[in-house]
Amino acid sequence: MNEPDTYITTSIPYVNAAPHVGFALELVQGDAYARHFRLLGRNVRFQCGTDDNSLKNVRSAEAASVPVADFVNANADRFERLGTRLDISNDEFVRTSRDPRHVACVHALWNACADNGDLYRKAYEGLYCVGCEQFYEASDLVDGCCPEHRVPLELVREENWFFRLSRHGNRLLHLIETNELKIVPPHRRNEVLALVRRGLDDISVSRSAERARGWGVPVPDGDEVVYVWFDALANYLTGLGYGTDHELFDRYWTTSGERTHVVGKGISKFHAIYWPAILLSAGLPPPSSITVHGYVTVDGRKIGKSAGNGIDPDDIIKAYGTPDALRYYLLRHVRSGEDGDFSAERLEAAWTGELGGQLGNLANRVLALVSSAFGGVVPPLQESDFTEEAARLPAKVTQAFDAYELHVGLADIFALVGEANRRFAKRAPWADAKALLGDLTPTERKETGERLGACLAEQVYGLAVIARCLLPFLPRSAAALHSRLGVEVPDVYSAPLVVDGVRTASDTVLFPRRVPGQADELSG
Repeated sequence: MNEPDTYITTSIPYVNAAPHVGFALELVQGDAYARHFRLLGRNVRFQCGTDDNSLKNVRSAEAASVPVADFVNANADRFERLGTRLDISNDEFVRTSRDPRHVACVHALWNACADNGDLYRKAYEGLYCVGCEQFYEASDLVDGCCPEHRVPLELVREENWFFRLSRHGNRLLHLIETNELKIVPPHRRNEVLALVRRGLDDISVSRSAERARGWGVPVPDGDEVVYVWFDALANYLTGLGYGTDHELFDRYWTTSGERTHVVGKGISKFHAIYWPAILLSAGLPPPSSITVHGYVTVDGRKIGKSAGNGIDPDDIIKAYGTPDALRYYLLRHVRSGEDGDFSAERLEAAWTGELGGQLGNLANRVLALVSSAFGGVVPPLQESDFTEEAARLPAKVTQAFDAYELHVGLADIFALVGEANRRFAKRAPWADAKALLGDLTPTERKETGERLGACLAEQVYGLAVIARCLLPFLPRSAAALHSRLGVEVPDVYSAPLVVDGVRTASDTVLFPRRVPGQADELSG
C-alpha cells in the first residue's frame, strides 16, 4: 500500500526579537516528524517560516528606532539561519512580509470567505493584548491582566471586518469529536472541545491601517490591514501556491493525504478553532491533525522574548559543535506534549552521560575490538535474542511517534543501548581478544574467535539499528555512526540491514567531551 502524501508545518513565530530555545523545541519536533515520515516511505513536504506582520514587530522596531522592514528582515534572517543550524529539513520557508505569493494567498482566502457570506462590518470595542495579538473578554483576565503575559491590556475601539466564527461551531465540534480533525495530546483536545461547546463569538479579521502603522497585508479593495492571525494562518497555504499556482496545493492539501500542524499550546485555539473555520468557510479541507507541544521553562517560568530569560540556541550549538546536543535534550528530556525545564547542567549531563557515556562509549569499545581482532571487518552475524530485540526497535519508535511521545521513542532507543552495554560487559569480549594473542590450540582458537566474532557482530548490528532509529532525532550523529559502522544511511526504515563483512572505522569519537566550564556559559 502506498504511503499518503504528508504536509507538515511548524507555526510561524513573531520576529520582534531573536529566537530562543523555546522555539527550537517546535522546530526539532516538527523536523523529527518530517524525517520519520520520510523513513516510512512517505512523500513529505515540510514548511517553516516567520510571522512578519504582527503589531508587536512594529512596536519593537519603533522602540529600537529601526525601520520596520529592516528590523523584521534582520530578525527573520536569524530565525531562518536557526533552522539551518539545527539541521531542520524544511522544504519551504515562508516570510510573510517578503514572499511574493503571500498577499495573493491571503486575498484569495479572504475573498473565498467573503463569497460565502462570512465577512461583515461591525463597530467594536475590546481589550487587546499586543503580545498575544488577540482580544480578551474580561472574564479571561488574571488580576485584570493578560493570562499569558501578565500585562495590562489595551482598550481598542474600531470598526472592523468580522468573520462569522459562530456559524461554524457545530461543524467544528463534529470534526473534533470524530477525530476528522485530530488534536493531540488528548488534554489539549479536551481544552479545545470545551471552548467550542461554550459557544463561539465572531472575530475581528481586520485592523485600522493607522493602528497597524500601515504594516501588513492590505484588505482587498479596502483601506485597512488584514488581522495578523488571518494573515499568518494563511502562510500554510502560501507555501503550497494557493492563489497563485495550485499544483502543490492540490497535491498536499486538497487530496487525501495528511495535513499536520505542530504548534505551541499558547496558540492552539487559533489553529484548532479559527483556522479550520476559515478553511471551511473558504470551501477548503481543514487540517487532519494538530500536534500541540508545551513550553520550555527556566526555573519553572516560560522562556519568552519579553520575559528576558531567553537562551540563544545558537550559543548551545556553538558550544557543542553540533545541533544534536540541543536536539537530544529537547526531544528526550522535554515530554512531547508538556512543559519542560531547561538547564545547562542537565544538558551537559545528557551529552556526557547519555550520548557520550552510554552510546558513544559503547561504539568506541565495540569498533576498537573489531579493528584489533578482525582488521575492522565485521564477522558473520548470528541470530540471537539480542538481534531479535534490536529488530523490534523501529516498530517501537514508530509507536512513539504515533502516540506523540518522542521522548518515549528515545527512551526505547536508549533502553537498547543499555541492554547492549550490559550484554557487552557480561560477555567481556576483550578477554577473548586478548586470549587470541596467546598460545591456544587450533580448536581453542577457532572457538574463541567464533565466540568473539558473534559477540561483536551482534553489537555492530544493534548499533546499526540504533543509528537507523536515531535518524529522525539526531540526523548528524546518526549519519556519523552509520559511517563508522560502514553501513549506508537508508532512505526508509525497512531497507535491508546487512553488517556481515562491512568495513568499520574506529578513528573518531562520536560525542567528544567539552572543555570544563563551557556549560556554565550557557546559563546566562
